[in-house]
Amino acid sequence: MNYKMRILKNASFVFSLAVLSTSAHAQGERSLSLNEAINLGVQNSKQLKISKAKIDAAISSLQESKDRRLPDLSVSGSYLRVAKPTINLLINLSSGSGSSGSTPSVDQAMYGMANASIPLFDGFKNHAAIESAKYLQKAVTLDAETDRQQVVQNIVAAYSNLYKANAAVNLVKENLKQSHQRSTDFSNLEQNGLLARNDLLKAQLQESNIQLSLLDAESNLRVANINMDLMLGLPEMTSLQLDSSSFSSSNDPQTLSHWESLAFDNRTDFQSLAYHEKSAKAGIQSARSAYYPTIRLTGGYLALNVPNAIQVSDAWNAGVGLSYNVSSLWKTGASVSSAKAQLQQVQASQEMLNDNIKVQINQAYEAYFLSLKKIDVYAQAVEQANENYKILKNKYDNSLATTTDLLDADVQQLQAKLNYAYSKADAIVAYNKLLQTAGVIAK
Repeated sequence: MNYKMRILKNASFVFSLAVLSTSAHAQGERSLSLNEAINLGVQNSKQLKISKAKIDAAISSLQESKDRRLPDLSVSGSYLRVAKPTINLLINLSSGSGSSGSTPSVDQAMYGMANASIPLFDGFKNHAAIESAKYLQKAVTLDAETDRQQVVQNIVAAYSNLYKANAAVNLVKENLKQSHQRSTDFSNLEQNGLLARNDLLKAQLQESNIQLSLLDAESNLRVANINMDLMLGLPEMTSLQLDSSSFSSSNDPQTLSHWESLAFDNRTDFQSLAYHEKSAKAGIQSARSAYYPTIRLTGGYLALNVPNAIQVSDAWNAGVGLSYNVSSLWKTGASVSSAKAQLQQVQASQEMLNDNIKVQINQAYEAYFLSLKKIDVYAQAVEQANENYKILKNKYDNSLATTTDLLDADVQQLQAKLNYAYSKADAIVAYNKLLQTAGVIAK
C-alpha cells in the first residue's frame, strides 16, 4: 500500500506541474522588454491623462486672459405693450397763447441699442494677468513632465517586481524538483533499511515547505502580472514574458557632484517653482493695479420708436470713459500683502526644494552604489552556497554529515540564488531612481 501511495504521490506531483504549465500557455502571452513597458505605460497612464487635462486648462486660462483685451460689445432691444398712460406735460408745447397741446395716445414702445467699449488702460492689470497665466502654463507643463518621470520610475519598479516574482517561481520550482527527488531517494533508502525514518520525514517536511513557498511565489507572480497589465493598459490576463537582459547590465555611478549638477539643470519641479515665482510677482503687479483708474474707449447706437409720440434714429455716440474706485486706496493694501505672501511661500519652497534635491541625490546615489556592491557579494554567495552544498552532499553520501546539515545547505543555496536574482533587479531600479532624482530618467 505504501508503494502505491508513493506512485500516486509522484504522479500527482508531475500532473500538477503539467497543469501549471498548460494553464500558463492557455492565457495570452506577450514578450515585453523594459523599454516597451515604459512606452506602453506612458501612453496609457491615467495620471498623465490628468496632467494633460491640467495643461489644457492652463492654456484655456491663458487664452481667457488674452481675450480680455478684446472689445466688449453688447446689443439689446425690446418691444413693450403699455397701458394708456396719463400724461401731464409741465411745459407748454402750443404755438399760440391760451391753448394747450393734445396728449398723444401711447400703447406701445420699441427700442434697440448697441454699446461697445475697448479698454485703453486698466493699471496694467490685464497685462499682469496674461503674464501670470503664461508662467502658470509653463509651470503646469513642467509639473506634467515631473509626473511623467514618476510614471516611468513606477513602471521600472513594477517591471522589477514582476521579474523578481517570476525568478522566485522558477528557482523555487527547480528547488522543489530537487527536493522531490531527494524525498524519493530517501524513501527508497528507508525501505531498504539504509536510512532512519526520521531523516525521511525531515526531507518530506522540507518538500512540503517548498511547496508552500511555491504557492506563495505563484500568487505573488499573478498579482504582479495583473498589476503590470493594468499599468500598461493590456488585457488583465495577459501573461508577460520579461526580457532578462534588462537586468544584466550595470551603469557607471560617476561622481556625486555630477548627479547634483544634473539635478539642478534638469529637475522639472525645480524649474516649475521658478515659473511659479514669476507668476507670483505678476500677481503682485495685478493686485497693485487697483490703485490706478480705468480708462475705456466707448461707442454706441440707439434707436427708439414710440408710436404717436416720438421716434429716434441714427443716435450714434462715442467717447472716452474714466472710472476710479476711491475705496481702493484703503482696500487694495490687503490684496497686495496677500500676493506678496504667496511670493514668499514660493521662494521658501524653492529653498526647501534646493536642500531636498541634495538629500535625495545623496540617498539615491548611495542606494545605487550599495546595490552594485550587493550584486558582487551575492554572486560570491551563490558560488559559496553551491560549493557548500556539494561538500555537504559528498559528506552526507559518506555518512560524515547529517540530514539536517544537507537540508540546511539546500535552503542556503536557494536563498543565495534568490538574493542574487533580486539584487540585479534592485540595481536597475536604484539606477533609474537616481536618474529620476536627477531629472533625466525620461531622457
